[in-house]
Amino acid sequence: MSILVVGSVAYDTVETPAGRAERVLGGSASFFAVAASFFSPVNLVGVVGRDFGEPQLAAFRGRPIDLAGLERMEGQTFHWQGRYSQDLNSRDTICTDLNVFEFFEPKIPAAYGRSELVFLGNIDPVLQRRVLEQVERPRVVACDTMNFWIKGKPQELRETLAKVHVLLINDQEAKELSGEWNLVRAARAIRAMGPRTLVVKKGEHGVLLFGEEGDCFAAPALPLETVIDPTGAGDTFAGGFMGYLASAPGLSDATLRQAVVMGSTLASFCVEAFSLDRLLTLERPEIDARYAVFEKLTRFESL
Repeated sequence: MSILVVGSVAYDTVETPAGRAERVLGGSASFFAVAASFFSPVNLVGVVGRDFGEPQLAAFRGRPIDLAGLERMEGQTFHWQGRYSQDLNSRDTICTDLNVFEFFEPKIPAAYGRSELVFLGNIDPVLQRRVLEQVERPRVVACDTMNFWIKGKPQELRETLAKVHVLLINDQEAKELSGEWNLVRAARAIRAMGPRTLVVKKGEHGVLLFGEEGDCFAAPALPLETVIDPTGAGDTFAGGFMGYLASAPGLSDATLRQAVVMGSTLASFCVEAFSLDRLLTLERPEIDARYAVFEKLTRFESL
């Protein structure tokens, strides 16, 4: 079952306590596509400049990732630069050069229009809706957003959320979107906007899944001794989450919970190196073994 992802393909310059990575592969669609490709074919839609070459494209080669929707425009590829704090819990954006991404108008190839799962990366909610207008009848539509759109285009975002099945955002975004500082109340308010499932990412504190009738599932983050770079962990989580759903026979509550753990599993690998470097060396047996570690971490016996 194929997944359509629409988002950014970019260069990142990242500084963390572990070091610095200069103009390495980044972007929401990049992290998502590689993570999801462990489970399902992925159709990628994005835009890059003339400076995006074969060394960067090599990250997608040899994987079930179709690049027919990756547009190349005159100009430079989107570039983001950031610096993380010592504890990696906060970061400062040094610069955001949108470059060709400023003019991005997603064009969905006809073959992609039949994708059964759709992930709308963190782009303008107006563009997110235009993507959905080009897709036939997806079984699951999931999306990401951020404070910039929550503050700057609240009505457009509400219109998009009315067409979304799953929303994946962090805890601060959930509070701002809902106007509620309690996450349980925030989840109720957000689900009333349209998404029947809300996934709240809490970084090193794990993930909360809010589903039908107020049901809640909590998954921890895996304790890691070495964390190099958190960039892209959220998009990697989304790729693991959606990829698992694509490979599952149905969309039950149990499947959603398993998908949360699988997303967390993929994200735990992502942070072990800069850029997509760890994901690109990752093998499926390693994923399955770490998934089992998560299962053991959360299992206990009743009295």
